[in-house]
Amino acid sequence: MSRSTVLPGDPPGGRRAMAVWGIGVSVYFVAVIFRTSLGVAGLDAADRFHVNASALSTFSILQLLVYAGMQIPVGLLVDRLGTKKVLALGAVLFTAGQLGFAFSPSYGMALASRALLGCGDAMTFISVLRLGSRWFPARRGPLVGQLAGLVGMTGNLISTLVLARLLHGIGWTPAFAGSALAGVVVLVLVLLFLKDHPEGYEPEPFPHHGAAYVRRQIAASWREPGTRLGLWVHFTTQFPAMVFLLLWGLPFLVEAQGLSRATAGELLTLVVLCNMAVGLVYGQVVARHHGARLPLALGTVGATALVWAVTLGWPGDHAPMWLLVVLCAVLGACGPASMLGFDFARPANPPERQGTASGITNMGGFVASMTTLFAVGVLLDATGGDYTVAFSSVFVLQVLGVSQILRLRKRAIRRERERLVASRVETVHVPA
Repeated sequence: MSRSTVLPGDPPGGRRAMAVWGIGVSVYFVAVIFRTSLGVAGLDAADRFHVNASALSTFSILQLLVYAGMQIPVGLLVDRLGTKKVLALGAVLFTAGQLGFAFSPSYGMALASRALLGCGDAMTFISVLRLGSRWFPARRGPLVGQLAGLVGMTGNLISTLVLARLLHGIGWTPAFAGSALAGVVVLVLVLLFLKDHPEGYEPEPFPHHGAAYVRRQIAASWREPGTRLGLWVHFTTQFPAMVFLLLWGLPFLVEAQGLSRATAGELLTLVVLCNMAVGLVYGQVVARHHGARLPLALGTVGATALVWAVTLGWPGDHAPMWLLVVLCAVLGACGPASMLGFDFARPANPPERQGTASGITNMGGFVASMTTLFAVGVLLDATGGDYTVAFSSVFVLQVLGVSQILRLRKRAIRRERERLVASRVETVHVPA
């Protein structure tokens, strides 16, 4: 698709689009802060609730289980109710979850709070993607998606730098309860200022008929090979960095590599900073060269597997610092690469299915992350804390994901080309 391609009915973008989209992204920003807050508090949570590695991983597994399970329902809700209502509900839920986690006196209540947080978090990213498609031209889709991911990683950076210091400075309850105020702020912004679409660009009414509508939306989205390819790209690329940042990165660097918490925190920050930088590059490249999506995704998977293998197989007790820096830099490319999954699902589906298709795609990485979080925790307990064996589970999921990507790629690309040709023919025949 050329840089100048403009589809019929494309919204114009502009400053107002940036302002409205910015409100939606701010909700996602706060949700990511809350989602990743456990990554800097994992060791503290183990002490606070007196749990082992498997029980600690359950926090993140449950949160991601709820998140992944909510993706298709949220996509359907976004397609049916619009962005504003779903984002507002999400802000209410993840703020309540963060507050509950702050005051949880027991492991069980803390688990319930993380599940509630995961439910609210699940409503944010798909809503932001749909908001972008309603306010910006289609040719801006890859860049807008990467920018959304970049803002989300900024939220991860805040949790790594700010929340970690608050946690060790003022304590568990004040740090988590204070951060929940950010959820209240973005909720007010959504209720007062966010609009689903610019004036004059209302989507065509689409009939909703209960269960029949749900089945039709899911089945139609799944039939598109581009949706399934998007899911597997997201599955294969996202989870190594997600597992590292969400829970196991800090313990790995401190317990297995012998680093201080401060140095480990700096390396986690490097992952986030590289994510932000690579996201801008990937967004610009794909916006100009649509065919670069698959090489970028597979290249990221290959680089991640290679660096992990060298790190885990390094002779001696600890890997050298330069290798850990390279590992964290490469992990920074995983988030931007996962965004490429949406660039396969988006052109494969019409506007009325964008939310549903995005939900299916977004399930991929979180299912992979949830599986790996569980596997690492179980293997750590089974091996007495052997991180080399535990993190080797990463390679199993990468092999599965790459095999599915290679199986689907030709059909998805062929179907996408057919849709593009058909849309151009329709444009030529539209009367002036």
